[in-house]
Amino acid sequence: MAQKKRNIIEKDNVVVKFVGDSGDGMQFSGSLFSESAALAGNDLATFPDFPSEIRAPQNTVAGVSGFQVHMGSEKIYTTGDLVDVLVAMNPASLKANLKWAKKGATIILDTDSFEEKSVEKAGYKENPLENNSLDNYNVIKAPITALTKESLKDLGIDNKVAERSKNMFSLGMLYYIFNRDLKGSFKNFEAKFKKNPQLIEINKLVLQSGYNYAETIEALESVIQVSPANMEKGRYRNITGNVATAWGLLAASEKSGRPLFLGSYPITPATEILMELSRHKSLGAKVFQAEDEIAGICSAIGASYTGSLGCTSTSGPGLSLKSEAIGLAVMTELPLVIVDVQRGGPSTGLPTKSEQSDLMQALYGRNGECPVIVIAASTSANCFYYAYEAAKLSMEHMTPCILLTDGYLGFGSSLFKIPKMAEMPAINPPIAKANEPDFKPYKRNAETLVRKWAIPGTEGLRHRIGGLEKENISGIVSSDPVNHQVMTDLRAEKVEKVAEFIPIQDIYGEPEGDLLVVSWGGTFGAVRSAVEEVQNQNKKVSHAHFHYIMPLPKNTGEILSKFKKILVCELNSGQFVQYLKMKHPASNYYQFNKVQGLPFMINELSEKFNQLLEEK
Repeated sequence: MAQKKRNIIEKDNVVVKFVGDSGDGMQFSGSLFSESAALAGNDLATFPDFPSEIRAPQNTVAGVSGFQVHMGSEKIYTTGDLVDVLVAMNPASLKANLKWAKKGATIILDTDSFEEKSVEKAGYKENPLENNSLDNYNVIKAPITALTKESLKDLGIDNKVAERSKNMFSLGMLYYIFNRDLKGSFKNFEAKFKKNPQLIEINKLVLQSGYNYAETIEALESVIQVSPANMEKGRYRNITGNVATAWGLLAASEKSGRPLFLGSYPITPATEILMELSRHKSLGAKVFQAEDEIAGICSAIGASYTGSLGCTSTSGPGLSLKSEAIGLAVMTELPLVIVDVQRGGPSTGLPTKSEQSDLMQALYGRNGECPVIVIAASTSANCFYYAYEAAKLSMEHMTPCILLTDGYLGFGSSLFKIPKMAEMPAINPPIAKANEPDFKPYKRNAETLVRKWAIPGTEGLRHRIGGLEKENISGIVSSDPVNHQVMTDLRAEKVEKVAEFIPIQDIYGEPEGDLLVVSWGGTFGAVRSAVEEVQNQNKKVSHAHFHYIMPLPKNTGEILSKFKKILVCELNSGQFVQYLKMKHPASNYYQFNKVQGLPFMINELSEKFNQLLEEK
């Protein structure tokens, strides 16, 4: 049969979202689709969105799982605001996600799932396929479940197995719409299901059937072409923030010559760091899944004491449990990397949703005067570099470093150019040599105030260590009040001196003007996109995105002083803006906050920028 002639519509960027019940395979479909975008040379960002409950009631809004992909021929900063194409596998997923579809968006629906009971369970009063509620969209109504079963009838498999493959049928339809090659996914099936040849055959057959069916749909006379992005030459892969974090720690271990030890307790959304590092024993990584958060961090401190790069990973609730042990690492002046993949709180809160509300806890959530280095990643890919930087700063300055990421970065993914280890900055831990004639456990480098890292068992370096205050230089236990003042000041000054070893803060846009937009962490993409949008309207707005928080870059005050208004945007109730007011008091701070478990929308940010620019 001759292939249908297709009209091609060129687009710079497109947002696609797969939604369905938790068991409908939306994460797998989304991952394969994003992989196809990467293979086609598009820049991209993805975000999986799934319920907190392990098995939410079927066909309910609470049980909807999704995967969003933003791909383009231009630089992609975010996972996208409103979607251009929505694949909804049941009524509940349509109800939960229709508000995120653009007017005129293409919506692919499995009509077999719109039975009376499912429609009612989703909260509809009448079937949306039978009223006028979808008139503003290009709706593709397809009996996906029935067609999936039909495509597999010759294999003699049961209906339940066939129904579980319907996600591949809808994915095949998407491959047709976006003019994608199926070969990449075929290779994925062969690798993923190599121990089960029948699953390989099933997935290939259904994917091809969905593609073929899409060719027959009159409403799909045109296909969408997203050309390859103009990216720097190199080897790329699509990577999640949690995997990138794990790789960054591995790279820091190799560069520093210190073996990597991770002591952690599983917690959403940070567990994948633990899982990823457990796969790399061949690279010398030692991973301990502890019985609780406290055991996890204490084992990491013990590993650090013996000369390893000690690390622990967690989320907000776990960070609070680790607070006393962080104080122990501060008192003993040992390196320790604490990765906090933030989520909605307080308490159990919103385990699968993203938030930036652990900042004050990271800065001050410990007893006593207990300063630590605090830095934050801003994209899924640069979690690699900031994990590496956290390890470098912690080891070279002999103090804990908290790396803040969040669920949006950890679960989400973006394209990552794989670097060469030779190009990574050197890491030089201050390790004491055997039989140093003038060794004292708390004798410090005059420039950095850093003490030497004395590895147990090294000849001539016997010393005492622990949570009690130590005498300056000698390290013997001391309760002398004057000495405590000296040691407290030294620990604080040591952290402040880190500002001499981090980059100065940069600005996107003019160095002075009407409005400076300030952000930190995972809000980077949305804020940068909104700033560019307003700059294109010839308005005086600039952007300062902070990766280094404690200490702040040494030019922070100078930057802030050159703008009439400073707007701090963050996914909490205003923690970074309060911190900036403490460090650099001024009366021209404004704030824009969102605490909904959702990222910023570009349009809501640009509206706020324009509002402030128009106010006299």
